[in-house]
Amino acid sequence: MALHRKATASWSGTGKEGAGSISSTSGALNGIPHSFTTRFVSEDGKAGTNPEELIAAAHASCFTMKMSFVLNAAGFTADKLDCTATVTMDKVGEGMGVTGIHLDLVGTVPGIDAAAFQECAENAKANCPISQLLKSVPITLSAKLA
Repeated sequence: MALHRKATASWSGTGKEGAGSISSTSGALNGIPHSFTTRFVSEDGKAGTNPEELIAAAHASCFTMKMSFVLNAAGFTADKLDCTATVTMDKVGEGMGVTGIHLDLVGTVPGIDAAAFQECAENAKANCPISQLLKSVPITLSAKLA
């Protein structure tokens, strides 16, 4: 059974002075602004979003869900998993590109030791669908128990 998820983006104007908006079928994104400024200048998110932030959100979401499944398969259930995904952009050739993603995981999992938690986290990192999609860039991980 294939799943299809959709989002739309619009843009008007030049690359540097123009602007657009992003929406998703679920309504979680509804006319969210994006522009050169929201991507490269204003990192506080107050002016809108950017593709890298959206990728980070997707990766953190997918990874924590996969981690839950991996933990369950190993006989554990997380009380809480918190993940911050950091997408790094830097100069690549003449332009900019994504040069890496770091997943920072903190978990509360009754009965698990640090080594087993790390092993589960590495499994989730390697096998979550968004990690698979993004494997063209280095993905690093730090995982610790709370």
